[in-house]
Parts: sequence; C-alpha cells; structure tokens
Amino acid sequence: MNDPRTHLAAAGARLAALGLSPGSSGNLSVRLDDRVLITPTGADLAAIDPGRLSVLDLAGTHLDGPSPSKEFPLHSAFYRRDTTTRAVVHLHARHATAVSCLPPWSPRSAIPPLTPYFVMRVGQTPLVPYAPPGDAAQADALEQLPFPLRAVLLQNHGPVLAGSTMARAVDAAVELEEVSALLLALGERSPRLLTSDEAGVLARKYDSPWGER
Repeated sequence: MNDPRTHLAAAGARLAALGLSPGSSGNLSVRLDDRVLITPTGADLAAIDPGRLSVLDLAGTHLDGPSPSKEFPLHSAFYRRDTTTRAVVHLHARHATAVSCLPPWSPRSAIPPLTPYFVMRVGQTPLVPYAPPGDAAQADALEQLPFPLRAVLLQNHGPVLAGSTMARAVDAAVELEEVSALLLALGERSPRLLTSDEAGVLARKYDSPWGER
C-alpha cells in the first residue's frame, strides 16, 4: 500500500474508527512535491474515496478533483513552515476540542507536560486564537509562530497536527487526544508535571519541539 491516496484513506478510516472524527468533521492531506492532496469538503473520513481527492498547489490553487476542504490554508501553513512535513491531520476530536476551549497552560503549549509520550510524540502545542473556520489570517498566524511545533489547538475548534509521514501525524493526533482526556479527567487537581529537565531530555532524544527546541 505505497499509494499516498490509499494511505490517506486508511488513515481516515483509522481515525474514524477511534471516534476522533465524528460525522463529516475533520480533514487530511498529504504533500507530494509541489502538490497537496486533501479530502474534499464535507468528506466522511470513514469512507474516503482515494480516487476523489482534491489536488491543489501550495498557494491554494485548485488543480483537480472535487472542491477541497475550506481548511486547506491551515494545511498549507504547516507545509510552508517545514519542508519535511508530508502530512497534516485536522480533527474535531472531543477531548482535544474541549481543551481548546480552556485557558492555555503557557504561551507555547495549551497542554502541560503531563506524560512523556505527549512530549515525545506531539511536543509543545500552542493555542491559536479563535477565527472562523477557513480564515486565512489564522493560517498566517500559525505559519508565523516564532518557535518550532508540530501541533496546534485552534481555539474553540480543535487540533491540527503535522508529520513527516501520515502515520506519524495520525499517531500524534491519537496521543494528543489521550493527553487531553487525561488533563480533563484531572479537573481542578494539581498533578505532577514532568520537570523542565525531564521534558528536555525527551525532547532532545526524540527530536521533539519543546521549550527552546
């Protein structure tokens, strides 16, 4: 299964099976050189047709296929930020979206370092201020964030995650949802967080964006 279209469809089916893409919410994309394949507007991630993906260039020009998701600017922002990014996942997953409605833990990460796997697989995840879905100015703000990242929470909206492969982007999305559920379960308690040194060791070992990295 080396066809990127098939990989994208399989990723959508996995995310839907995990309950992370209710209804027709969410969108996925993969970058192929100077082209991006993205799910069409209103696509059900559980039933993506690999032969009916939208094709755009990085500037957003629609080249082929059905009408693309209006969230394309968010995907494009990640591809422009980092040329090693080859896949982007945007979801409305319940727990991560709930956390996007809360005050952020810090300017660099809405979620604190609760678990090593969050630091290793996701890294710092800033909260991007609210804008209507598809707002190009929000995508510009994401692209210009002055520190490294592979994930953001869109305020009152949900997560967007990038990866060097679709598998890595999906794994990060799953991990972000898990740590979000843990954060909500802790409620008003004061949990032990990983120390700066502990998080730093993990960030260096796994080349994950955290703190100054």
